[in-house]
Amino acid sequence: MLELLELPAGSRVLDVPCGQGRHAHLLAEAGFDVDGLDYSADLLALAKRRGTGPRLRYTRGDMRRLPARWTRRFDAIVNLFTSFGFFADPADDARVIEEFARVLRPGGVLVWHGGSRDGVMARFLARDWWQTRDGTIVAHERSFDPLSGTLSIRSVWRGKRRSGERAHRIRLYTPTRLAELCAAAGLIVEQAFDGFTDRPLRRRSSEMLLLARKDPLPRRRVRR
Repeated sequence: MLELLELPAGSRVLDVPCGQGRHAHLLAEAGFDVDGLDYSADLLALAKRRGTGPRLRYTRGDMRRLPARWTRRFDAIVNLFTSFGFFADPADDARVIEEFARVLRPGGVLVWHGGSRDGVMARFLARDWWQTRDGTIVAHERSFDPLSGTLSIRSVWRGKRRSGERAHRIRLYTPTRLAELCAAAGLIVEQAFDGFTDRPLRRRSSEMLLLARKDPLPRRRVRR
């Protein structure tokens, strides 16, 4: 990812959502000026325990409404480890992309990593399970709605120490649709990879890593 960014030390990078700060911390160690934003106070507390400083700051907030002071602030934004598509309304996903574009400087880059709908569905498993080292059994049950593009996952775990279950949903995107959302916000996808590899994205790639660049020229409004 650092090779893709091609940024000098001191460049401003936004990790959003940053979760427990594992990427933000490493980016700061690599010499960048890093901001991390997440909605979870608990995860931000974990992130801050890793360390903060003049070149590493954390902010609690909603990525649909990034701080106004961040307009054109960042040389790069990273959205990593399937951190996109969890809002119930797909319009919120488009709003996130628009916010990314707003806080990027002209010519700045967005690195987006997550599931590729084509590849995930090509390898779709309705059920699977495995056993952890301490003997806990973990099982997943999945269903997919092709109209909304929503993948629903029910997770159950049973072990000697603890047991439980939870459910979550994520909207999966094709590379084409995600590129369209980016283009509508003034971000042009320049490269597409098979996850964190140097292989080009394929139809059966279950993960994709996209690099989009903000148009360096101001966008003209069309008068009607």
